[in-house]
Amino acid sequence: MRRASPTGTGTPADPGRRWTAKGIAGAAAGAAAVGFGGLYAAGLLLAGEDVPEGTKVRGVSIGGMSRDEARRTLDRELGPAAAAPVALRIGERTEQADPGALGLSVDSAATADRAARTGSGPLTVIGRLFASGDPGLAPVVRLDEKTARGALEDLGRKTGVEAKEGSVSFEKGRAKAVAPVTGITLDVDASLDTLLDGYPRTGTDPLALPVRRTEPKVGQQETDRALKEFAEPAMSAPVTLAVAGRNISLSPTVLSRHLRLGDGGGGRLTPGLDTKALLADPALAGPLRQAAPGPAEARLRLDAAGRVTVAQEGRAGRQVTEQALGAAVLPLLTGADPAARTGEVATEAAAPRLSKDTVDQLGLKEKVSSFTVRFEPAAYRTTNIGRAAELINGSLVLPDETWSFNRTVGERTKENGFVDGLIINNGQYEKAAGGGVSAVATTVFNAMFFAGVKPVEYGAHSFYIERYPEGREATVAWGSLDLRFVNDSGKALYLQAEATDTSITITFLGTKKYEEIRANQGPRTNIKQPATRTGSGPKCEPQTPLEGFDVAVDRVFVQGGKEVKRETMKTRYTPRDHVKCGA
Repeated sequence: MRRASPTGTGTPADPGRRWTAKGIAGAAAGAAAVGFGGLYAAGLLLAGEDVPEGTKVRGVSIGGMSRDEARRTLDRELGPAAAAPVALRIGERTEQADPGALGLSVDSAATADRAARTGSGPLTVIGRLFASGDPGLAPVVRLDEKTARGALEDLGRKTGVEAKEGSVSFEKGRAKAVAPVTGITLDVDASLDTLLDGYPRTGTDPLALPVRRTEPKVGQQETDRALKEFAEPAMSAPVTLAVAGRNISLSPTVLSRHLRLGDGGGGRLTPGLDTKALLADPALAGPLRQAAPGPAEARLRLDAAGRVTVAQEGRAGRQVTEQALGAAVLPLLTGADPAARTGEVATEAAAPRLSKDTVDQLGLKEKVSSFTVRFEPAAYRTTNIGRAAELINGSLVLPDETWSFNRTVGERTKENGFVDGLIINNGQYEKAAGGGVSAVATTVFNAMFFAGVKPVEYGAHSFYIERYPEGREATVAWGSLDLRFVNDSGKALYLQAEATDTSITITFLGTKKYEEIRANQGPRTNIKQPATRTGSGPKCEPQTPLEGFDVAVDRVFVQGGKEVKRETMKTRYTPRDHVKCGA
């Protein structure tokens, strides 16, 4: 691979000897009369003319000039172009780069030497009598390969395009084609030669650097086919599922949340359905429970001695499996009329996971942790906290399973039993459905904290609320923030939830993994004072000011009376501004 233009060598011409074209012709004629020796002698006389007539470098004429004159002319005429930023075309993008940053420079002296084409051999000397200069002579370009590689690699990272397969996306009951993208990677090795050949630039066109292209396996034709044959028909109308004599309608909006089209091999898009997520979707889960009531888990309680006993035995039920749901739904999606979009879903018998026979096997024998949050009575709190407790109570979390607040409680809507109350949005209180549920999330968080199980996702309120422990509280928001933990205790956990008009208590039953879990709270740091602002509108709620601060809480794990592990949880609270509502 070439990395620099070759340089010429020769003997400097006699600056006192100048020749014209007419003189050259006369000398050549005389040389012809005296034979080969005369031609050689005439050629030697011409050696003082350094650059042959007609020689041009990137359009700059240097014919008939001495080396020094040619060098100065090249510096004057090519210098600005050599110093100007280089426009580089990489795929569909054009980037500007400084020549120095690319390791490029023009050696005008070496270029003049090359143009002179000097030499003392008879054939070279005699040949100059009959040849004109090169009208397309390339300049001698120097390239610092290390610098050039570094610059090109940076440009490659900046301009590279990742290949993307064509696909179809589903959103809010509509299907949309996602165009394939050809991948583009700069060929650094080949670009080094391109820089040498194309620099300096004398025109306005960018220098096209070589790239490697990666074509997607799923192209536009396949994307268009999948959109027309499957995706658009799938979103054209609801499908109806017949379950145990009841019809359940699933709208395109619901279906679009769980449908996928992916490369099934050979560059062909094939449909897929996330049946697990669809079964948990409230639009299907609620009607399914009515059509085919699933198994009821046994209800547990603690006796006077603190032992876990069965308060109510579980019972068997019916269930729809993921496989049965997928087998029923997918064939209906391309039906053209309501009859062709209606199908029966098979159910099967299902036994409860928790019963008198399995309590001991699952390790449900004692209280692992319990926590209570108290609050001021309010009608919306009583309703929302009570409803959340009802949905959480009886949750069974097997070893290594992840429990989710949002999945268990569901969306806080009126249809799900929740009413409007106060929530925190954009740093201030306002009214929305499900207000007060964060008290339940905080209670679950603390029960989880003292049970010693592993948190997966949690988030504190934006500002501190006095009824909660500093740094040990959590809030939830449907679709954006969940409270989740994984049961890494090695035994099953059973969640009890009890609510009154002024309190919520969450208790974890199972087998203790640690003798004790302690909470060590640090001091407030990085204190910030609140501001005062005025709100308006029907959602505005007054609020009292409170400083913002940082706080750290250590979770200390104790076994055999000794600390065996420690985790630090850090929380940042923003100031709670003083909000006045009014004009």
